[in-house]
Amino acid sequence: MHNIEPFYNWENIYRSSKDTKSPFYGKKYSDTVCHNTIYNHYIHPQWDEFGSQTLYIKILFVDYEKHYAIIELLGEWNDTLYNDIMFLYRNVIETLLDKGITYFILIGENVLDFHSDTDDYYAEWFDNLDSDGWIAALNFRNHVINEFSEANIDHYFVFGGQFDELPWRNLQPYQLFKLIDESITKRLGF
Repeated sequence: MHNIEPFYNWENIYRSSKDTKSPFYGKKYSDTVCHNTIYNHYIHPQWDEFGSQTLYIKILFVDYEKHYAIIELLGEWNDTLYNDIMFLYRNVIETLLDKGITYFILIGENVLDFHSDTDDYYAEWFDNLDSDGWIAALNFRNHVINEFSEANIDHYFVFGGQFDELPWRNLQPYQLFKLIDESITKRLGF
C-alpha cells in the first residue's frame, strides 16, 4: 500500500498545504518516511489523515471562485466501526463548506471497502450544499457502489454510468469539474 500515492500532476497549480483556507494548511510532508498505516500496512506519506483509522484523503484541487473541490481517497471507508464519515465531515468537509464549496468530486478508485452505519452525516452534508450543489463519486469499485446503494446513501451521491470509469487524470481540474457538472445537469434534465 505504501506505493499507492495520491495524484500529483496538479501540484504545480494547487497544494492543500499551501492553501490558507485548507484544513491541511502548513502540513509538512516526507517523501520517503511512512508513518500512517491501514491495518498495519504503511501507506505513502503524502496522504492526509483526518481522524479516521482506515481512510485517508488528499485534497487535489479547490477552486473557491467556482466553488468546487476534488478529493482523492485511500483505504477502507468504515462508518460501522470508526464513524469515518463523521471525521471526514467534521474535520474536512465543514471547513470547505464554510469557505463556499458546494460541489464535491470524490475519487474512490483506491477505496477498498465500505461499511455503513447511519446516513446522518451524509444527509447533513447534502443539506448544507447550495440548491444546485452536488457530491459526485468517481471510479469507486462496484462492490463499494453496491454498498452505498444498500445503505441508501446513494441519495446523496451522484455515481454510476460514465462516473464509474472516468479517465480524470487526463483532464485539468476545471475540465473535470465542467464535465461532471454538465453530466449532472443533463441527468437532472435542466
